[in-house]
Amino acid sequence: MRKVGVMREKKRVITRRDFMRASSCMAVGGLIGLPLLGNSPVRCAEKKSKVALVRDKEVLDNGGHLRPDVLQDMLDRAVISLFGTSDPVTAWKQLVGPTDIVGIKSNVWYHLRTPRPLEEAILRRLLDAGVREENISTDDRGVLRNPVFEGSTALINVRPMRTHNWSGLGTLIKNYIMFVHKPWTYHGNACENLGAIWKLSHLTGRTRLNVLVMLTPLFHGMGPHHFNRRFTWPYCGLIVSTDPVAADATGARIIQAKRNVYFGSVRPISPPPRHIGAADTRFGLGNSRKELIHLIRLGWDGDILI
Repeated sequence: MRKVGVMREKKRVITRRDFMRASSCMAVGGLIGLPLLGNSPVRCAEKKSKVALVRDKEVLDNGGHLRPDVLQDMLDRAVISLFGTSDPVTAWKQLVGPTDIVGIKSNVWYHLRTPRPLEEAILRRLLDAGVREENISTDDRGVLRNPVFEGSTALINVRPMRTHNWSGLGTLIKNYIMFVHKPWTYHGNACENLGAIWKLSHLTGRTRLNVLVMLTPLFHGMGPHHFNRRFTWPYCGLIVSTDPVAADATGARIIQAKRNVYFGSVRPISPPPRHIGAADTRFGLGNSRKELIHLIRLGWDGDILI
């Protein structure tokens, strides 16, 4: 049987006692450090957002390298569960069609980029759904100069989750900051207004699917552009949803729980990722409140944190 690769750095094993301690911390007033992920009264009539959390411990080999076939299977299982279809291609045909022009918004931060095998897995399913290859492009920092993105009718948003010195977390919501000419104008107050980008005319209504990569997420950082593999762990997961806020909120809760366990006490994400709650309560992009997220758990449940 294939086994998940062990990182060179010494890692703390999450025990049952650790999990219970983290859970008890989270039970007090919700997730401390994520104050805007549910500060509005729950309205029972609101429609819940479906989020698929799929995990497979065999997505990484003994050397920590990705297995593309397992990753493709994870993506397929997620979209099947979200759309209730018998196969992944039928699910993708509910997202895109032959007349669509599709931009895959990736993330190329060199320490923890969107895995190329995942970009290829998405491309494969877009082609299976009938989108013409010349009408598909994967890009990050060049989206404003990319002809496919300029004429896009549909976007697929995919990036890894990580802590971030300015926004608290690098999220699906934040991944669209490259669609504006002056990204720095959104950095104020822990990037709280990132949701406004999604309301711009060249973006609104175009995102068909969001994929938050939780394969080896970064749960702690110290300063701009900081990366230390010691603060990653093989969570071996993908979070997939048509709602970017619900996907990010789910990922944020996992990151917060991991921090609590790792540090042995509640260690809030800093700065607080205010943009996630604001994307819900101010910009109406989706649901951040746990009560309004229908979480579908698929696959491996080892070291589960939520």
